[in-house]
Amino acid sequence: MARLELVAAIKEAKAPRARASARTVPVPAPLGDEDQKDHFITRNGLTFAGSHLIIDLWEAEGLDDRDRIETALIDAVNSAGATLLHIHLHTFTEGGGVSGVAVLAESHISVHTWPERGYAAFDVFMCGDAQPKKALSVFKRAFSPKRMVVGEHKRGVL
Repeated sequence: MARLELVAAIKEAKAPRARASARTVPVPAPLGDEDQKDHFITRNGLTFAGSHLIIDLWEAEGLDDRDRIETALIDAVNSAGATLLHIHLHTFTEGGGVSGVAVLAESHISVHTWPERGYAAFDVFMCGDAQPKKALSVFKRAFSPKRMVVGEHKRGVL
């Protein structure tokens, strides 16, 4: 009997916290609410979260140079009008590839390089007023690829 009372007391003690935390979860504003600040984009009658560019650089230079890659990421963020929060890059071995991410208020730019193949893969995903396509000229200038393949996906289409 004491065990059942203890279990009931524990459940009762937990219940108000669960209800209180559930009340603090913000409820999304209805679509079309002018006070909503979700940074979705509306262009040509299409509403979506943001543009995600998938960029392949071929026969590119400097893909083992961590500092060059970091500078290119910063320049791409600035060129696109985005807000840099943090950059983390990892170099695999001396002269090896670099992988990393620039975390943005508007989303991210990620990079993975294979210098032995002259190949780099960039993902540029941005929402709001940022202009991810402006990163393309930065990457061309920074890495001088002989070929650049770009795909675009609209994320979160309503």
